[in-house]
Amino acid sequence: MNIRNIAIIAHVDHGKTTLVDKMIHACKVFKEHQVTGDLIMDNNDLERERGITILAKNVSLTYKGIKINTIDTPGHSDFGGEVERVLNMADGVLLLVDAFEGPMPQTRFVLEKAIQMGLKPIVVINKVDKENCTPDDVHEQVFELMFNLDATDDQLDFPTIYGSAKQGWMSTDWKKKTDNIDALLDCIVENIPEPKVEQGSLQLLITSLDYSNYIGRIAIGRVHRGSLSPGQPISLMKKDGKIEKSRIKELYVFDGLEKVKAEKSKLVISVQ
Repeated sequence: MNIRNIAIIAHVDHGKTTLVDKMIHACKVFKEHQVTGDLIMDNNDLERERGITILAKNVSLTYKGIKINTIDTPGHSDFGGEVERVLNMADGVLLLVDAFEGPMPQTRFVLEKAIQMGLKPIVVINKVDKENCTPDDVHEQVFELMFNLDATDDQLDFPTIYGSAKQGWMSTDWKKKTDNIDALLDCIVENIPEPKVEQGSLQLLITSLDYSNYIGRIAIGRVHRGSLSPGQPISLMKKDGKIEKSRIKELYVFDGLEKVKAEKSKLVISVQ
């Protein structure tokens, strides 16, 4: 399956939402005549007002025939629970770090969760255009942080991408400025593992809920075993241990920022 599932984690104001904006534009999610502006993923009024991400967002990008399911996660400690839930949908993470400030306390909290879950990290050192920034020192700080968090040898062998999300460029060398973010997208395709599915009966982990006036309640999650299809009977496991019989009314997958109807879903971020 040509799919990659990634979550982006970063401290507040390290440029995470701006980077997602650039990824959306690079993968041509919008048509040329569409006017989108900035902070595309922060569509909540409070998020725009405060300049932070509160609710996890999903966007599906297509790059060189590879579908990259991207989750823009909250970067504020008050919403740590939201971060932990959506990490279950990913096979790897982009750890975004400011080239001047380096890894911050909230970065440590979320990164520790990702490492414990065995997720493959890619480090993105952002804002290398700032005066007095120290990208090489920040790289060493990130390595030391991961080592202290008991990262595996594979996780410590993380690829690093440098650049400026605001200026719209990424590179494997912070001294060599480019005119696009292809280096980052190529790095995701090459280093984040493809999702794996187990054989057996259906198992879907629901990580968040949405609502539609036409459909009703929507469960967003990831298929870990089996597959989904419209009309399929399912058993919903409640927190108290009760089992509720139900049926899938409609099935969607993410395509860009939209949800598109699907006949069958497997190994992708799915909407039930």
